[in-house]
Amino acid sequence: MSEKNMIAKINRTGGGYFVSTVVGFLLAMGAGILPLQPDLMAGELEVAPARRTAEEEQIIRVYKAAGDAVVFITTITLTVDPFDLFPAVQPREGSGSGIIVDAKRGIILTNLHVIRDAHKIEITLADGQTYKARLVGYDAEYDIAVLQLHNPPPNLTAIPFGDSARLEVGQRVLAIGNPFGLDRTLTAGIISSLNRTVKTGQGTLMKGLIQTDAAINPGNSGGPLLDIEGRLIGINTAILSQSGDSAGIGFAVPINQIRRILPELIATGKVLRPVMGWILVDTTQGVMVRRVLRGSPAEEAQIEPIEREVEAGFIRGYVRDFAKADLIYKVNGRRVYSREEVEESIVSTPPGERVRLTLRRGGIEGAERTVAVRPVLR
Repeated sequence: MSEKNMIAKINRTGGGYFVSTVVGFLLAMGAGILPLQPDLMAGELEVAPARRTAEEEQIIRVYKAAGDAVVFITTITLTVDPFDLFPAVQPREGSGSGIIVDAKRGIILTNLHVIRDAHKIEITLADGQTYKARLVGYDAEYDIAVLQLHNPPPNLTAIPFGDSARLEVGQRVLAIGNPFGLDRTLTAGIISSLNRTVKTGQGTLMKGLIQTDAAINPGNSGGPLLDIEGRLIGINTAILSQSGDSAGIGFAVPINQIRRILPELIATGKVLRPVMGWILVDTTQGVMVRRVLRGSPAEEAQIEPIEREVEAGFIRGYVRDFAKADLIYKVNGRRVYSREEVEESIVSTPPGERVRLTLRRGGIEGAERTVAVRPVLR
């Protein structure tokens, strides 16, 4: 083959101007030309797969195992325009994520705000099949709703529960959901903080939340927050953002809070919580009783608050007296240091039993006494 024909052949195989120039330069220099391999000539270079770290392999395994347990929730809500002279019912569609936690019964966990006021709930599984679902129960305090599939298929996958009490800041976590309708999207991050308190749009204070920097966007609500072993440690519920998109601060309800109330939600559809009838406040000395409501269990137990209601004719107000107020030192024999610990101890008391309070009058150095209070369930 002539030198001219060889250069033309290289151009036809995709070498382009650069290759032609190099070959011409070599010919001009009198250098020999090495034969080109057929696979290189045809662009069939075999590329080895990129090496994966042990963590990457684990994340891939978790996604494959848990992805089928994440569902896509679609809701239809009927609304009426109050300013329309001839109002007509208009359907409004919403969406979110959910988690299969009981494959046999088709039980799904999600956020209450995902299905609030919905007239129709549909669940799309990983295989693309869509099923109708009914609302079994809900709890506004934790923003949790329990759904159940009508005639669930036999091959469902459920996510195992983890232990949110053992979480640490800096721990690796994974989130799976359907942000902006992009089903089963995986994001990764770490636990940024624990025991966060966030106020919802309905004015409810959600306490004890997990904060994470794993990207959570609209549509992720109700999806799982997983540890690196693929266990469910929380349900993604809210983001802190000025634009409505992820700003690297998301919140999840710890799974231990949900596990405590899940049997009651499935059995009765609601959660009854013990009510003491007081308002507590954290101080530098500990938890003190700020106010006691009239006719409440706390009033019957003669628990003394910081602020006492007084009446003088038509004037009603409060006076403060720290010296006579009660500091809550222990609940059921356990030392407590914050309102959250007091509330957690009371909630953990078996229904129907009295709560034993160790109180100190006027502060940590005050005289100590113990009272037994039976809270009201509401």
